[in-house]
Amino acid sequence: MSAVIAIAISVLPVFLFLGALVLIDSYKLVSVRAVLLAVGAGVIAAAASYAVNVWLRTTGIDGVAYSRYVGPVVEETLKAAYIAFLMARNRVGFVVDAAILGFAVGTGFALLENTYYLSDPNATVWTWVVRGFGTAVMHGGATALVAMVARVLHNRARVFSAHLLVPGLLLSIVLHSLYNHFIVQPLLATALIMLALPSLAIALFNQSERDTRAWLGTAFDTDQELLRAMRSGHVSQTPTGQYVSGLRSRFAPEVIVDMLCLLRLRAELGIRAKGMLMLREAGFDAAPQVGDDLAVRHTFDEVRYLEKSIGRTGMLALHPLIHTSTRDLWQLNLLDDATGETEAGT
Repeated sequence: MSAVIAIAISVLPVFLFLGALVLIDSYKLVSVRAVLLAVGAGVIAAAASYAVNVWLRTTGIDGVAYSRYVGPVVEETLKAAYIAFLMARNRVGFVVDAAILGFAVGTGFALLENTYYLSDPNATVWTWVVRGFGTAVMHGGATALVAMVARVLHNRARVFSAHLLVPGLLLSIVLHSLYNHFIVQPLLATALIMLALPSLAIALFNQSERDTRAWLGTAFDTDQELLRAMRSGHVSQTPTGQYVSGLRSRFAPEVIVDMLCLLRLRAELGIRAKGMLMLREAGFDAAPQVGDDLAVRHTFDEVRYLEKSIGRTGMLALHPLIHTSTRDLWQLNLLDDATGETEAGT
């Protein structure tokens, strides 16, 4: 069998599955650029795993025991590292984009791993079928599981911490280890994976879309009410205004003014981001126009200036208002990325 056919069989299925995940996401929460970066991170994780595995095998560990108990720990941990990086930077807003990005990392890992196994002289067409439809998809699904569980736990936490990855990571290690035990025939295991993952993905995406729609409706109304109160001069009658008023004894008047300006600008950016998601869900092109893009960039610059002017202590005082949800930061990153892509295309 030619190397081209072998690599196509062993890699194409996982890339097709990844493409399907991106296409069925009606809100387009993850950009193509983010997906490609995640695939690249998976390739790097595979290279690092190879180096670590070679080093650890020099300790004399039995090959079968290593593939069942040590290899899964090394590989799943290194793949999860990029998920930790993304979540620490608030680049994952919902379970569905966690699934896409996690699967993309696993796809990159499988790409390099299966390319390496091209040198196996004993490989047959069934070897590549198992590696392509079974092992590769297992790698993607395992890392997606880590990301999804971490995202669910992150919803309940104010800030990201590495321990949020532990439950999903342990599950992925167990699943990877069970797969390497060959409890059932490899072809049967491959068939089970191909039957289970699509059903799970559809259920996940349906639930995530309901969650996204509910969040958009509630958060959009909250931002609008705050802006309406500020523009009408009645902000002091809102919970936000009352909280800021309580800070007057601790901060100079000009800092209080900067705080209110910051809250207004963040609300405006939040409305823009949510509007962009609503357009995407309706099937419209949500890319910002050049003029609008420049206005958004200017608003981001002003936000950064105000944050610096308010200072660390002032920002800590505002923490209950501007960091009530990790999605607050995620939506700003989403809008920031979208305007950055527009600039790159002009």
